[in-house]
Amino acid sequence: IVIIVITYFLAKLSSSIATRFFRTTKMRKSLINLLVLLSSIFVWMLGFMIAAIVLFPNLTPTKMLAGLGIGSVAIGFAFKDIFENFLSGVLILLRPQMRIGDYIECEGLEGKVENILVRETHIRQTDGQLVVMPNSMLFKNPLTILTDIPERRITVICGVAYKEDVDQARKVIKNAVLECKSVISDRRKVEIFAQEFADSSINFEVTWWTGSTPLEVRISRDEVIAAVKRALDDAGIEIPFPYRTLTFDQSLKIDAQPSGQD
Repeated sequence: IVIIVITYFLAKLSSSIATRFFRTTKMRKSLINLLVLLSSIFVWMLGFMIAAIVLFPNLTPTKMLAGLGIGSVAIGFAFKDIFENFLSGVLILLRPQMRIGDYIECEGLEGKVENILVRETHIRQTDGQLVVMPNSMLFKNPLTILTDIPERRITVICGVAYKEDVDQARKVIKNAVLECKSVISDRRKVEIFAQEFADSSINFEVTWWTGSTPLEVRISRDEVIAAVKRALDDAGIEIPFPYRTLTFDQSLKIDAQPSGQD
């Protein structure tokens, strides 16, 4: 009992010292809490080992460690997925990427990181749904951090009719994009490239930079597309509908009758 009481106070002291030490670092709060918990668990395990040796003199530290090793292997197989998520969570917390508040995309799921725990990460999708994702999925699969930098490039395709002047159309499109408020043009370039000869149009690849959050991207895309449409209309430049030209080997004979006659 005395050993257990001493272990209790030592565990409290260990947690207090570890908390003060880790708070001086730049570690995340979840990781600090984990390390403090592990330090306390280590003290308790050491205390129980000493108590067991006192109660059972024939029990040596070597035998105890061997027993713990066998038990650890059995527990490891039984709780493989839990330990996998646990280790993945520790590694995610250790790396500086993917902060709380970042927008991420992984395995077709996109949303805002609300919380990073040791075993799981909480992601709020843009439609409001909360997804609890195991950390092993975030660690093993490709992860795109959409807001790693505060700016993001957007690309849309704009087609003009073949009869239009390519250079004039490029100029009109670029001026329209530059006038949009959501477009970052002071330190980023707006780029317009003729991309391909499509079925009914010459297609331009229009790229610009805006904010990196999903809402900022949608707002900017809406503003730019509307501005380009207005500018091309005002300049008399046609945005063609898809159409087909049919060619017949022989001329077609059309029988027409006056209206009202059978």
